[in-house]
Amino acid sequence: MTNIIKGSCEATGQLKKVVEMVAKSNSTVLLRGETGCGKDVVARAIHDESGKKGNLINVNCAAIPSELLESELFGHEKGAFTGADSKREGRFEASDNGTLFLDEIGDMPMQLQAKLLRAIETRAIQRVGGKNEIKLNLRLICATHQNIEKKIDEGLFRADLFYRINVFPIEIPTLSERREDIPELVNNMLNEIKELGSDIPIFDESAFLALKEYLWPGNVRELKNVVERAAIIFPKYKISSKNVKENLLKIKVPDNKEESKVLWDMTSELSEVNNNKSENEEFNIPHPNHYKKWFELMEKIDLRRHLSDIEYVLIEGALKKNSGSVTGAAVSLKINRTTLIEKMKKFSIPKIGND
Repeated sequence: MTNIIKGSCEATGQLKKVVEMVAKSNSTVLLRGETGCGKDVVARAIHDESGKKGNLINVNCAAIPSELLESELFGHEKGAFTGADSKREGRFEASDNGTLFLDEIGDMPMQLQAKLLRAIETRAIQRVGGKNEIKLNLRLICATHQNIEKKIDEGLFRADLFYRINVFPIEIPTLSERREDIPELVNNMLNEIKELGSDIPIFDESAFLALKEYLWPGNVRELKNVVERAAIIFPKYKISSKNVKENLLKIKVPDNKEESKVLWDMTSELSEVNNNKSENEEFNIPHPNHYKKWFELMEKIDLRRHLSDIEYVLIEGALKKNSGSVTGAAVSLKINRTTLIEKMKKFSIPKIGND
């Protein structure tokens, strides 16, 4: 099994098993998850495990202007448009016998979606300005952080294309869902920085606990930023919970007194680890008291949106647990059935079945 996906908690273990399972097939994969959760890493893991001889070719559909994206993907013939002075191979051809990774596919323009759908169905492409079909053998991996179903309802994404790319969907866990991986992730990132010749800090147990308590809206990408920040501000120093909260999550450079060895030794002894708490009790279900520390770690919160997001996720989870039964979901959520129906209408959550 590939070592690209770091971590050993239950959620990460499940992700690794799914990757190993799908890698040996040639099925199209749709990676779904929040921004920064590591969709590109999972795509690389699938490609490496597949044993394909070709390359993994990455395309960020949101980063390339829409007028250039077609040529970037499918290539073009000489004279196809102004400035096309020579024939050019596109990303599809470059990924032949390998893997094409289309990141942020939810941002692909509608006019290109039809051409992508045809390429998937026929396993062949036509260059811009070309007439001949070019047969290809590749694995397609798509990724998005967006609600594609909502975009379909809004007329911004083709339903037939969604069903073509949603052959094997993989939900990538957020960093908050894999908090126990944080020490391993941090140490791996520090080793990478050290290999580049830079001095690195040492995170003590209280520092790791502070990192686990943080909500990580930017997921692994944000954690990497924090670790790089730590290497810049605190090279060779020991980092405590206080340093994490005051100097890393909020960028505040310590003054000269704080840099003295005596103070560093004092702060390194500060520990917020609760030894009376078992591992199974930690980070199970968020408790309202957890929000007491919010403004130690964050500057602000969109309270209405945050509470709506929580409601949406719990309603979807309750419906899934009860096989779509509204009555059963209402019982699980301890609310009236009519109240649940109103909330489902509010969030545009479809009702399945007659219950």
